Parts: sequence; structure tokens; C-alpha cells
Amino acid sequence: MRLSSIGFGAWAAGGGGWAFSWGPQDDADSIAAIHRALDLGVNWIDTAAVYGLGHSEEIVGRALKSTSHKPYVFTKCAMVWDSKGDITNSLRQIRREVEESLRRLQVETIDLYQIHWPKPDEEIEEGWSVMADLKREGKVRWIGVSNFSVAQMERALKIAPIASLQPPYSMINRNVEPEILPFCLQHGIGVINYSPMHSGLLTGAMTKERVQALPADDFRRRAKNYQEPQLTRNLQIAEFLKTIAARHNVSAGVVAIAWTLHNPAVTAAIVGGRSAKQVEGVAPALHFRLTEAEYAEIGAFLDAHPAPI
Repeated sequence: MRLSSIGFGAWAAGGGGWAFSWGPQDDADSIAAIHRALDLGVNWIDTAAVYGLGHSEEIVGRALKSTSHKPYVFTKCAMVWDSKGDITNSLRQIRREVEESLRRLQVETIDLYQIHWPKPDEEIEEGWSVMADLKREGKVRWIGVSNFSVAQMERALKIAPIASLQPPYSMINRNVEPEILPFCLQHGIGVINYSPMHSGLLTGAMTKERVQALPADDFRRRAKNYQEPQLTRNLQIAEFLKTIAARHNVSAGVVAIAWTLHNPAVTAAIVGGRSAKQVEGVAPALHFRLTEAEYAEIGAFLDAHPAPI
């Protein structure tokens, strides 16, 4: 697959009222955001069954039915829920899950099917074997993993190739740099990183006041990097990014995305959007790239402002 350098992330399209939501979301806004992203050159959409307990996939399906664009469609499995909405991790229901995702997305084949989390760890081999079967059967075109460690990817590779890894990666969360990204580069595993703007912290639009005003069911209210002392430091990074962004007439968020794309292991970045306007604000990331000097400038700032312990 030849991917545009950013893809549309449909997590927020799941709406509110579930454990990992971004708060309430208007479905019409989500569909408009997807359509705008496709019009501007984004050629892939990433969602997951668990986002909104199926609702995000349904919204993606509706958006696809009302556009002439034919983007790649990626989704994820292995987070399941019961009638009460309680979510558990299971790698033993993938065959049922893929049928439900195909129905909600209204597609005949999923372009990239990913294991959302490697949990329970002891079920990885069983789950990955089913994923390989689904690829052979033509239910899915490619199979990938999300949030896997190097050791877990090595176990999966003994069964079937891994097309891609989806890890969190931003200048606030660099945990994948020492081992995971080099491993992917060495083994020809594509990387589509999520949260390149760290869930909005690096957009340049986040403030302490906005954090305080987040809806009660927005997962970010409980996230470590949205609390002090991390919050002050993270907002300082965003302010610094604005100085580089201003030179190119782009947003701080576009610079944050470009920073992740600068790593040779990263194929493309997942970027969410809750409205057409938001999408337009990050669309320059399709083409904007940092110079080596600017990358070094950001690196020096991050070194001088380490994360609080």
C-alpha cells in the first residue's frame, strides 16, 4: 500500500459515553471531517471496533457510502465489550469480530486488520494465527499489530509476517525510539504512529483552561500528561513549536506531526479530526517536512526541557 503521509484517525468519531471516549461528538461533523480529509489527499482511514463500541466503524461506513473516494480502510480487533459496555481484552473472538467490523464498515474486505493490544499476552500466538487465516481467506488484505513490544512482534513473526505496527509516538512520548522503531525498520515493518500531537497537547490550541473544561467522559481528563507538573512543560513545547510553525505559515500541530515523520522508521501518522475545519488545519502535514536544522532545533529544546520525574 502507498499511504499518504497522514491518515484520518476516527477514534473521536465513536462519540461519548464509553470508557475511552473524547466526549460527545456530532456524527455529521465526523462525516464532514472524513470527506474533507479525502478531498485534500488523505488516502487511508484508521478506526477500531471498540471506538464508541462499534459506532466509529458505522460512521466510517456511512462516510464511505457518500463519497466517490476509495481510501484504504484500517480497523482493529481484540477489545470486546458486553451488553453493559464493559470492555475486556480477548484474542479469542477475532473471527466473530471481523464479521461485525465488515458489516459496520459496509466493505467486503478490510485493507489492514490490526490487533489493538497484545492482551492477554498468552493469547498472542492463537490470535495471530487467526489473523493469518483471515488474510489467506481474503477477509483482510494485510495484517498488523498495535502497541506490541519487540519481543511480542518476534513471537508473531514466527507465525506470519507483520505488515505494520501502530504505536504511540510524539515528542512527548518517545518510548518507541530506542528499540521498537529500529526493529521495525530492520524487519520491513511499516509504522503508522498514533497521537503525533499527543491527543491535542501539541496542536498549539490547548490551554490549561481548555483542559479544565474537558467533558467528564473525555479520557484526557485522567491522562498523566494532562496533569501537573507535566502539563506546564507540554504546553511550553507547543508554544516553542509555534515559533517554527510561524516561519512556514502552518500550525504547531503540523510541526509536531512532521517531527514524527522525520524518523526513517515511520511510514505515516494517524491524525484525528472532529470537523472539516480541524482537518484543514492539519492538512499541510501531508507535504510539510522539517529541515535537518529545524529538527535539531527542536531536539535541543526538548533536551533543555526534560519531562518532570
